[in-house]
Amino acid sequence: MAPHRRARPFRAPAGTRSRERAGAPDRPLTDHFSPVAGEYAEFRPRYPAELFAWLAEQVPRHELAWDCAAGSGQASLDLAGRFARVAATDLSLAQLRQVPRHPRVSRLAASAEASALVTGSVDLVTVAQGLHWFDREQFYEEVRRVSAAHGFVAAWTYRLGRIDGGAIDAAVNRYYTDVVGAYWPPERRHVDAEYATIAFPFAGPSPPAFAMSAEWTLDQLLGYVRTWSATVRFAAANGRDPVEPLDEELRAFWGDAGVTRHITWPLAVLAGRVHG
Repeated sequence: MAPHRRARPFRAPAGTRSRERAGAPDRPLTDHFSPVAGEYAEFRPRYPAELFAWLAEQVPRHELAWDCAAGSGQASLDLAGRFARVAATDLSLAQLRQVPRHPRVSRLAASAEASALVTGSVDLVTVAQGLHWFDREQFYEEVRRVSAAHGFVAAWTYRLGRIDGGAIDAAVNRYYTDVVGAYWPPERRHVDAEYATIAFPFAGPSPPAFAMSAEWTLDQLLGYVRTWSATVRFAAANGRDPVEPLDEELRAFWGDAGVTRHITWPLAVLAGRVHG
């Protein structure tokens, strides 16, 4: 007898064009992170385990989670520890290639608005630091299409990390606003507002307070800053690395560059039940 094979999560619904379900939306999209895909995978912080535990508690079935705009998999692998399958989608093939291989994680280059997921198959939809890039009305319709009757959706964001409450934070803040401030894409305003400016049509339980944390050296912090979309755009426009002066400034405050410092990033979470 042939071994049983678990159905793949990606399949174009009957009556749709394959191009639509392969992630080709009706609007131009910008990929800000392919040029730094390797650095993104290495230097972006990881989300707290408590967040994924809470999300798993919101659904009675743990068959399929859709990690939309998965990037290099910062959320995908944590979801794979709680769901039988994880569909990791992103516009960037370069980013998806950085997702560590995992038997429960399937990767597909697709847009948030046209995922290629089977209708009614998804238990949980997550968007980690990505909702502000989407055509949200189209994305919300796609969430409704792919979600099971008990489906749940959550999107979260974070702003600048907090390090010392003094000179180091002030220097990073100056870099954020004064050096690369003009190079932030307009969608970044939603991150600065902690998603309070984003309409979210799904109601549900209020999430607890969550925060990421890390113990980083100075080089790790600078590597993270180099993954910012504004840093990438500044370097492309001016032909130089804007982080180098920040490096010099921070070394005066950091002390031994090999010393680690504790960094926290509070999360702003939008969450709700898809079908009421």
